[in-house]
Amino acid sequence: MASRIRTVDYYYLSVPGDPGEATEVLASLAERGINLVAFAAIPMGPYRTQLTIFPDESPQLEDEASASGLRLDGPHPALLVQGDDELGALAAIHRRLSEADIPVFSSSGVTDGRGGFGYVLYIRPDSVARAQAALGM
Repeated sequence: MASRIRTVDYYYLSVPGDPGEATEVLASLAERGINLVAFAAIPMGPYRTQLTIFPDESPQLEDEASASGLRLDGPHPALLVQGDDELGALAAIHRRLSEADIPVFSSSGVTDGRGGFGYVLYIRPDSVARAQAALGM
């Protein structure tokens, strides 16, 4: 399988840093039928956690967040790469972006244990169109 690259939206949400807070948000999203393509939780000091939510359907997340009172920061653009886990796959993506003078200001990836990988690249909004062109999207 060749790599599949697509633009996705992500949203930030800050919650108390207590154990279980992220669980409650994730459970609430699942109950409302929100499918996520990626998720991250990062501590923001001892008392807050920042959740980064990548919904499959942004309008659905926005509607449900509004109805339930969740305060989201976003949408912000990112690139989601999914493909076969092969040596150098991420380097090739970064090389193409670098050659097009497109900075990646953050990224995160994981293999799935079955030969595939998922990789999120945070690209500045003013660079998204150029990144899409550089990656042949």
